[in-house]
Amino acid sequence: QVQLVESGGGLVQAGGSLRLSCAASGRTFSSYSMGWFRQAPGKEREFVSFISRSGGSTYYADSVKGRFTISRDNAKNTVYLQMNSLKPEDTAVYYCAADGKITIGVRVTYPDVYDYWGQGTQVTVSS
Repeated sequence: QVQLVESGGGLVQAGGSLRLSCAASGRTFSSYSMGWFRQAPGKEREFVSFISRSGGSTYYADSVKGRFTISRDNAKNTVYLQMNSLKPEDTAVYYCAADGKITIGVRVTYPDVYDYWGQGTQVTVSS
């Protein structure tokens, strides 16, 4: 069982930055690949970024590539999402998720692959 708690969301102007954190409970954090997803009002949950168990492999949605950076600190049981050059279309509730399986390829972008989810943190980007 893993419990995930996101933090770091807020209101920011376009062009600004935020860093989201996702703290995980338990002593097996390094056994989980982690993903960030987001959901805007009236839209489906969409993939944002993925990081492997060791942090050696990362993957990004095209919409955030070059602006967002995912990282993890397994000693602190935490995964981060650094978001720069934010745009109004980045406005959404951001969720972190943990996958205890070995998932590869495009499947890391599928929400139903992930076993555990946080409650989400709101990010609002004003124009």
